Amino acid sequence: MRPKPQLLIFDLDGTLVDSCRDLATAVNLMRRSFGLPPLSVETVTGYVGDGVRLLVTRAVQGTTIDIDEAMRVQAPLYREHLLDETVLYPGVWEGLHRLRELGHVLAVGTNKPVDACERILQHFKIRPLFAQVMGGGSTPHLKPHPEMLQIMMKATGFAPGDTWMIGDNHTDLESGRRAGAQCIFLSYGYGNPGAESPAFTMSSFHDVVGLFEKGSLTG
Repeated sequence: MRPKPQLLIFDLDGTLVDSCRDLATAVNLMRRSFGLPPLSVETVTGYVGDGVRLLVTRAVQGTTIDIDEAMRVQAPLYREHLLDETVLYPGVWEGLHRLRELGHVLAVGTNKPVDACERILQHFKIRPLFAQVMGGGSTPHLKPHPEMLQIMMKATGFAPGDTWMIGDNHTDLESGRRAGAQCIFLSYGYGNPGAESPAFTMSSFHDVVGLFEKGSLTG
């Protein structure tokens, strides 16, 4: 018996793709243009999750560098190095196809600029799997605001009770909670759950697929 279709909204960085090295490359090239030393990949990874402006702000904190100027320098570097070392996490390719086979509707909701998100999904040839893709610039608000999720639920016709937000950061979980969706925290990513209480915490994408294969849809 096939499980009841659900709307599964995935974060991107730290959830579907491991992009930390490319993010660090772009940040450090931006810092170098201002005469600053490089940051470690781990440090830059800790700045990820709240959109590119906050990433850049954190990357130049403690300096007198103008954030708008840093953003202007960062933008072309970010896109030039978007796909140097970024990879899909293990199980994502097969897992997304399996979830579609099961009848679930897939979407991406990320704070990464939406044009960059689209490029990554196209590069890995998974863009056709998603009914909706939204990111930074798609709406006035970034996660943890629920607006992005609410728009995708309305567009696909799913009620909050049949919607899941799946991500690696408290911003994902808060946006899901505020939209009335259930949430899954992925512990293999970059972030942390903060004060949020997700329905499930999982350590691999395979586990996510297994949950929806079984129809075990209550936290």
